[in-house]
Amino acid sequence: MKILERVFGSYDGKKVIEYTLTNESGMSVSCLNYGCVITKIIVPDRNGILENVVLGFDKFEDYLEFSPYFGAVVGRVAGRIKGASFELDGEQYRLAANESPNHLHGGNQGFNSVIWETEMIERKDLVGLRFFYRSHDGEEGYPGNLDTTVTYLLSNTNELSITYEAMTDQKTVVNLTNHSYFNLSGEGKRVCSEHILQLKSDRFLELGQDLLPTGRIIPAEYTPFDFNQGRLLQSGMKSDHPQNVLVGNGYDHPLLFTQEGENSIMLSEKESGRSLLVTTDQPCVVLYTGNKLEGPFSISGVPAKNYLGVCLETQGFPDAIHHPDFPTVILNPEEVYYSTTKYRFSNKIGV
Repeated sequence: MKILERVFGSYDGKKVIEYTLTNESGMSVSCLNYGCVITKIIVPDRNGILENVVLGFDKFEDYLEFSPYFGAVVGRVAGRIKGASFELDGEQYRLAANESPNHLHGGNQGFNSVIWETEMIERKDLVGLRFFYRSHDGEEGYPGNLDTTVTYLLSNTNELSITYEAMTDQKTVVNLTNHSYFNLSGEGKRVCSEHILQLKSDRFLELGQDLLPTGRIIPAEYTPFDFNQGRLLQSGMKSDHPQNVLVGNGYDHPLLFTQEGENSIMLSEKESGRSLLVTTDQPCVVLYTGNKLEGPFSISGVPAKNYLGVCLETQGFPDAIHHPDFPTVILNPEEVYYSTTKYRFSNKIGV
């Protein structure tokens, strides 16, 4: 197992380094100290052909100009916060309205667009990186100095684990996730309409016209949001269900796990033979099928187009600070925010 590093660009007067973690079976994960961005995940298909299964750019400048959060850690709070404001203990906090009038994925300079301190981890059976960032009190409008550590570990079982830890010196809000866009066809050869998704989820959050949760929790049974037995993603892309149409013909919804504790998600693509098993301790996954990916840019030589990637954003409920009945995202000074999501790849469907 090994770690390689190279200069990928520069930002704010600092070097942007790309690290590549490689295990003994040939799987590799490349990521940046900028936004903890995962640029590539190379895994074999059923014929042993190694290909990239996440969307990313070959040039750093493209991340600055075009990236819809490709591969990044987003925070302090993932998703949208209504009105770009919230109240804690009677005090109102105004956030950056970077998706006016709302706040999205941490603001104008969220965790996805800062340089993180980096430490390499090399052990006998795994390699990894530990990223550290201090978000200062008032940054993007959030209260408290927040110390965040994100750890990527790659094992010889083709598993990438991401662990998030955070501590604050003042009451604040935290909800972290990774925003990778997966495409198991490899190198973006096909859109994700033929990907099959399966997870135990019996409810999802209804979205309003502003794409924020209305507060209503909708039963998934008998809708395109029922993935318990596995479902092609194209069923939501072609659906006339008002919630699918609302987000641009597809999915951009929090799916709520049926059980508390650790839950799993299976994504697979029959033609390549690849599958991805995601396990998480978070209460929901935001499923986004790249409904608005079309744009004037290419992704490693592939023209950007809708449905080219699918996000599985394991996290707390979006906009939870405005919904007291949602699980809280408030972090107190005496507490530690801690969460782990693991991604295991296979070239045999269902393994």
